[in-house]
Amino acid sequence: MSDPSPSPEVVYDPTDPMLRKEQMFPKLSPAMVQRIAAYGQEEFVPAGTMLFQRGQRGADFFLVLQGVIEVFELDKEGQPNVFTIHGARQFSGEMNLFNQRSVLASGRAACDSRVVRVRQDDFRRMVAAEADISEIIMRAFILRRVGLIRQGYGGVVLLGPGHSADTLRLERFLVRNGYPHRLLDTEADPDASGLVSSFQLQREQLPVVICPERCFLQNPSNAELADELGLAETIDPQHIYDVVVVGAGPAGLAAAVYAASEGLSTIVVEGMAPGGQAGTSSKIENYLGFPTGISGQALAGRAQAQAQKFGARLAISRQAAGVDCSEQPFRLQLDDEQVVRARVVVVATGARYRKLDVPGYARFEGAGIHYAATAMEGQLCANEEVVVVGGGNSAGQAAVFLSHLALHVHVLVRADGLAATMSDYLVQRIAQSAKISLHTRSEIVRLEGEERLQQITWRHRDTGEPTVCHAGNMFVMIGAEPNTDWLKDCLELDPKGFVLTGRCPKGHLLESPYATTKPGIFAVGDVRAGSVKRVASSVGEGSVVIQAVHRYLHPEAS
Repeated sequence: MSDPSPSPEVVYDPTDPMLRKEQMFPKLSPAMVQRIAAYGQEEFVPAGTMLFQRGQRGADFFLVLQGVIEVFELDKEGQPNVFTIHGARQFSGEMNLFNQRSVLASGRAACDSRVVRVRQDDFRRMVAAEADISEIIMRAFILRRVGLIRQGYGGVVLLGPGHSADTLRLERFLVRNGYPHRLLDTEADPDASGLVSSFQLQREQLPVVICPERCFLQNPSNAELADELGLAETIDPQHIYDVVVVGAGPAGLAAAVYAASEGLSTIVVEGMAPGGQAGTSSKIENYLGFPTGISGQALAGRAQAQAQKFGARLAISRQAAGVDCSEQPFRLQLDDEQVVRARVVVVATGARYRKLDVPGYARFEGAGIHYAATAMEGQLCANEEVVVVGGGNSAGQAAVFLSHLALHVHVLVRADGLAATMSDYLVQRIAQSAKISLHTRSEIVRLEGEERLQQITWRHRDTGEPTVCHAGNMFVMIGAEPNTDWLKDCLELDPKGFVLTGRCPKGHLLESPYATTKPGIFAVGDVRAGSVKRVASSVGEGSVVIQAVHRYLHPEAS
């Protein structure tokens, strides 16, 4: 008798939320149930009663006393697909209960049930007052969102060629904003052709976004997609916030957490997604408290949840277009013509990577040229050679991450080496990896390809010797240009465009190292002249600046 076929290897994934079902769908103690009941109203709900619906904003929190809540989405025939049930002493909801975004799924009573309904304002009050219950709810909500993303429930279908610039743009927006979705790559996925045919689409009409509720968006802008999915928030132009934080990188999110947790009404304005440049890092290993490392996106997601837990609002997919600093309160103009009014502005718009001065460069942006190396970009590089340009930590992290996916990684720097610009642990990993080659004193001179990048040529700066590499993906992580165009003539900037802080033009010290030349406007993180370009320092600046904000708002208490 022959030996039985070996069982397929089971790979343990510690990030899989399904391994933590007890935390994902906890059953509360009777004492906790009693405490929660004090914040809501007990209700009898007959079988089939809808408690919340996909697309609804400001859904209530439900605690089951008796019976069952079914959470479902509609399939393509319009029939409910139940993917979660909550029984006695369990509760409904996920991260969207902390904001005014549209909920991702619907919920109904599966049988005659008794529930405690906690309305949103009372839910926030409960979370603030009941620390142990808040911890259980927050952990469950985070795990549930991760589960929705992994399983694709409550999301959208993105249909388009996987290597196209617009498909990548839309997928990047969905990924970085933690929105569940499924990509059907028309270049590789056999299921995609049926959808293309059923919608009678031409190649030039792709990509499209298809929603469960029958929405159909043809190559939408990020703002249009955010509006359709309920990610954007409507801003009351008459409301005056204590603090508006512009930018949701590590510095901006830290400022939001500390401002909101200390009772200041806070709103964060962010053009793309929480995380900034750090949010695009595959793994940060030298951030205090995370000995095994953490991805930039995970760190940003936790910080975003933390800020919302304390009541901060996040206006995603809206860029700051300008600020009127001639009067108080300040008026922040957004690119969709909405206006945010606030007594204090914290500028945390960070910096963006510079672009290479190479012919045809713009043609390949998004179609082979990337500024982030996450799992999304990594899947495009499987079994191919890739090029990373840059000598800082972001470039080093990208090279190490991509070396586990790509056939080979070429790291290019103009300098003589990496030691002066990169952390030693990354320098050593690059030196010891057989799948990474370091090319010093080198620069890109030519990019070639049809619809997307296919070939990269670089040359040695001293010898002029060219090297041709058949690579379809290049990661550019060089230098930094500040995102300060929107500030115009409001603040003093240094010759490179970074915000000057701590001193007035005549050299006198200001009341805070993060104070700008305009009282009431502060700058933190990479956008600030002289800042240390590290996640930890940005978080530190974002947290410390709130002390100066308090002094400005309440000078009599100083």
